[in-house]
Amino acid sequence: MSLDTSTMLAAVLGLGAAVGVLLIVAAWHQPAAAAQPSRRAGLIRAARGQAGDRRALLRVVVAVGAGVLTGAITGWIVGAVLAAAAVWFLPRLVGPDRTHTQRVARIEAIASWTEMLRDVLSAAAGLEQAILATAPLAPAAIRGEVAALAARLESGQRLAPALRALARELDDPTADLVLAALVLAAEHQARQLGDLLGSLATTARGQAAMRMRVETGRARTRTSVRVIVATTLAFAAGVVVFNRAYLDVYNTATGQIVLLGIGGLFATGFAWLARIATSGRQTRVLALDASDLTGAPGGGEARVSGGERS
Repeated sequence: MSLDTSTMLAAVLGLGAAVGVLLIVAAWHQPAAAAQPSRRAGLIRAARGQAGDRRALLRVVVAVGAGVLTGAITGWIVGAVLAAAAVWFLPRLVGPDRTHTQRVARIEAIASWTEMLRDVLSAAAGLEQAILATAPLAPAAIRGEVAALAARLESGQRLAPALRALARELDDPTADLVLAALVLAAEHQARQLGDLLGSLATTARGQAAMRMRVETGRARTRTSVRVIVATTLAFAAGVVVFNRAYLDVYNTATGQIVLLGIGGLFATGFAWLARIATSGRQTRVLALDASDLTGAPGGGEARVSGGERS
């Protein structure tokens, strides 16, 4: 199919309109600059959510634009769908493993906050006072969650249920170990809590170092995946641009079905490569039961959970 000039112009104008809508929505959702201290934790979470929404909206616009341009150039509906899907999914495959980076940063932040609590407790302060004192100084990776914990304590919630809520928000095995010790200290007045927190901080830093070593080993695999994906896409683009006659067989309905099957096979292969190159989520062996957030008895026990959390 030949490329029509008016179709190409319409596609470009549509893409420009979509980008304009994106900019308007991003400006409309700017977070407020001033906020009361009591609302700080909620505003931090809201700002993170807005940033995620903007990134998702940007990805949608870019994916749709790529699909429209591909459909206009090739005249293939299936080609437009495959191009949009590639723009949506491939950045996660060929880009850096941001999820792993965030997990390591969170583990290190948990270790730093645990050391803060240990040092404040060594000055003979109570556990609840230590949490309130360290909340403004918590590392950035967990500052929003710790600020929410401090806000719950200031509002009168009991310490143990507030700590279980923090465990659910952090959703991290290392945080479970630290918070389980704090819950036991809050409910049973555990002795030598400072020494225990010091040991847990050391364990957390060891886990962070281990994950960094694992990621170093995966870096070579990720480089190979990038080469495979880049070579495949460059070959496909080269055939479309320089040898369109070779692809005329896909102009028919049957050809579109075959193209969809080929695209599905490539998508399956790329998905397998992504699983090889991306670090998996660590299982939470110890999960704190948050069923007593309202103070119901019997919810103070820690439970052991197996299997991966999705």
